[in-house]
Amino acid sequence: VQLQASGGGVVLAGASLRLSCVISGRTSGLAGLAWFRQAPGKDREFVSAATWSGSSTYYSDSVRGRFAISKDRDKNTVYLQMNNVMPEDAGVYFCAANWGAGPGWWQSEYADWGQGTLVTVSS
Repeated sequence: VQLQASGGGVVLAGASLRLSCVISGRTSGLAGLAWFRQAPGKDREFVSAATWSGSSTYYSDSVRGRFAISKDRDKNTVYLQMNNVMPEDAGVYFCAANWGAGPGWWQSEYADWGQGTLVTVSS
């Protein structure tokens, strides 16, 4: 399984950006997909997750109401719609796959990771 994240770039504060993550390979057994991010000098943190088969979604407090996670199972793709982007949203965004009981908050729950896509916020 490979995950390929894309869509990062430079965005003005207050604007929107959509990230994509394409899953290549098997999806049988895939429980959920998540987005994490890592700002310079900081630890990687959970942003959002969604179950692959169901409709459950999860968000960190810092992005709830501004970001939306969605998926297209026909395209094996998960998206992160980022609205009203703030300077503190800048960082490298990673998508990750969970094959267990379902997506959670912890990095250790995710076995496969994409390479990351950089989001830079210009104010």
